[in-house]
Amino acid sequence: MGPLSPTRTMRLWGPRSLGVALGVFMTIGFALQLWGGPFQKRLPGLQLRQPLTPSPGSTVSSCLPRQRLVFLKTHKSGSSSVLNLLHRYGDRHGLRFALPARYQFGYPRLFQASRVKGYRPQGGGTKAPFHILCHHMRFNLKEVLQVMPSDSFFFSIVRDPAALARSAFSYYKSTSSAFRKAPSLAAFLANPRAFYRPGARGDHYARNLLWFDFGLPFPPEMKTKRGNPHPPRDPSFPQLNVLPSGSGPRAHHPLDPNAVSHPAPTVAGGHSQISSPSSLDLGSSSFIQWSLAWLDSVFDLVLVAEYFDESLVLLADALCWGLDDVVGFMHNAQAGGEQGRGAVSNGGLTAEDRQLTARARAWNHLDWVLYVHFNHSLWARINQYGQSRLESAVAELRARREALAKHCLEGGEALDPKYITDRRFRPFQFGSGKVLGYVLRSGLSLADQEECERLATPELQYKDKLDAKQFPPTVSLPLKTSRILSP
Repeated sequence: MGPLSPTRTMRLWGPRSLGVALGVFMTIGFALQLWGGPFQKRLPGLQLRQPLTPSPGSTVSSCLPRQRLVFLKTHKSGSSSVLNLLHRYGDRHGLRFALPARYQFGYPRLFQASRVKGYRPQGGGTKAPFHILCHHMRFNLKEVLQVMPSDSFFFSIVRDPAALARSAFSYYKSTSSAFRKAPSLAAFLANPRAFYRPGARGDHYARNLLWFDFGLPFPPEMKTKRGNPHPPRDPSFPQLNVLPSGSGPRAHHPLDPNAVSHPAPTVAGGHSQISSPSSLDLGSSSFIQWSLAWLDSVFDLVLVAEYFDESLVLLADALCWGLDDVVGFMHNAQAGGEQGRGAVSNGGLTAEDRQLTARARAWNHLDWVLYVHFNHSLWARINQYGQSRLESAVAELRARREALAKHCLEGGEALDPKYITDRRFRPFQFGSGKVLGYVLRSGLSLADQEECERLATPELQYKDKLDAKQFPPTVSLPLKTSRILSP
């Protein structure tokens, strides 16, 4: 079905419906300004995108490395491994991090610029600009732009909600009241409303965690009636679905209210064959699709955990970094977890596993929409990059990671925390599963020791290291006097 002509649109909608549509678009525009300004807020950065492919035969790089970065660190999505490579890159190049006073920016509250250590409002005399903002926060574009320039490279990572739910239930069982009351994840997903209460302590971990981390408002239908600031959606308003970007680096399609189109039924290139989110009962479909369009206008790239290495290759290319800059080890992985982060598929799963996967995706349906959308965009970008070129780069990245693991690590792999006696490398233990870490081999050269330490350092210890580097403790020297003072 092609775009509708204005005349045909008038016949289908009628004057009253068009008036309702205009009101809805004005409401959406106001909501987007609350999220951080209109779409144009990030447009200055769009002109600075580096070319995907260097000029053939060129011996000089055709792009400059990007060093102003905003990474939205989502929960239980492989983001700790991405954080490590950002820590290493910034540390090695002397870049300045926008750091929280502790380890998160007031999460689960929306990000506020005032929570950045050393931040001063514009004109307030900040010592030096920040290069990298990358620690846990609930995204708030308006406040982020108080800290980082609009031409920064914005990126994040998503994960299949079924895999995320398994990890979150294990990790946050003592934190989320909904998870704590459920005897198992299967029992929780069989009847989630028996355990889940919107607004209860820690229950944002129990449903649509990705959507929450992206700072997106929830559709009116999902909010409780008490204190709901949003009016109910007009049921007579026709659904307006905007196609995912799907054509490479933040390709901006005009958001034409007269063009009614629907998401593609499967992921580009035949990968994963994820069913269309249009088959789900989403409630405010137009609101959700506009939310996705807003994310496309803000984020330059969204990685997919199930295709982690492919995502890293695309990230290195987009940032004009070398492949070694994105090679690293997995961090914050739980023992018995999915080390390879492969895609969740029906192949090889039991009937019980398939049922749990379907229920997890249905319960976290907003996260499922996000995942479908950014999976589609990732594979469209891969097709633009080139499949054979990507396979070669991924093979090189994996070979380099394996070589580093053999050279740096005792046993060449992650170990149970009971074997890690050096506190610098022992990861923070939280949740019911053991979080794996690393032990360095003995006999490394000084240069290799330094680089291997960077690769193996967990996120909390690395944050403390960067904090001490940027804000060295002041040492009070004894008062010097030219003579002995009288008592």
